[in-house]
Amino acid sequence: MEAISFILSGKTAHFKKPDVNSYAYFTYNNIHKPALCGLLGAILGLKGYTQLFDEVENLKRKASETKGVEKKEFNLQIEKIKQKFPEYYEKLQNLKISIKPLSKNGYFNKKIQVFNNSVGYASQEQGGNLIVREQWLENPQWQIMILDDDSIERNLFNKLKDCLLNSKAEFIPYLGKNDHPAKISESKIITLKKNKNGFSGIISSLFLDTFFSYGSFGKRLFWHKEFLPISLKEKFHIYEVEQFIFTNANVASNSEMKLFFSYNDENHFFF
Repeated sequence: MEAISFILSGKTAHFKKPDVNSYAYFTYNNIHKPALCGLLGAILGLKGYTQLFDEVENLKRKASETKGVEKKEFNLQIEKIKQKFPEYYEKLQNLKISIKPLSKNGYFNKKIQVFNNSVGYASQEQGGNLIVREQWLENPQWQIMILDDDSIERNLFNKLKDCLLNSKAEFIPYLGKNDHPAKISESKIITLKKNKNGFSGIISSLFLDTFFSYGSFGKRLFWHKEFLPISLKEKFHIYEVEQFIFTNANVASNSEMKLFFSYNDENHFFF
């Protein structure tokens, strides 16, 4: 099985956690699949949330100019658009990816950044001067693998492969926000070996906790656990999260691992 492999890095990154924002906006420690789909969608030039918003606003304008049955039809179309995925996620959500943090123990340093958002609409109640506190990752770096398994349209995958191997992009990719430009390097095609008969050993990438059991832990072993978004719900586009593990401990699974592959004596979990 072939895959695209590349190093994704940046000076800083911010993958916003939606559940806490009373004092500061906090970030996930690792890039997650919905964010990676967004980055790849930008490289491919696929439509995003801005285009969905424009479609809704255009239909609202038409609805305001009509009455009766026609107005009702426009409103139904608006509700349908609000519940559909943006183009980039619709087309890329089935990609099978592996994410390997390139840091000690899988943890990246974080610092709170404080700055002013002084645009007029930022904070009407504070005279247009909003103090923003964001937690940023410092020098994050991951090895990303994308499985070539016909999970998305062949033409689209070939275009993605061409873009990644030849440093092309329709839009500038970034790590969570446009304050954090992404660097893509060491792009190449690799050949993976599939594990068919269960597994016991070390997994070098993030993996889903539900598939494995664990051995004993020693003094030099590390264990990084994090709930990360794995997909979007179609309604309201909110995150669905799963618990991911990154560890150098031995883990085991008795089931056939359909999305488990090896490369250069390292084992990678795809999801």
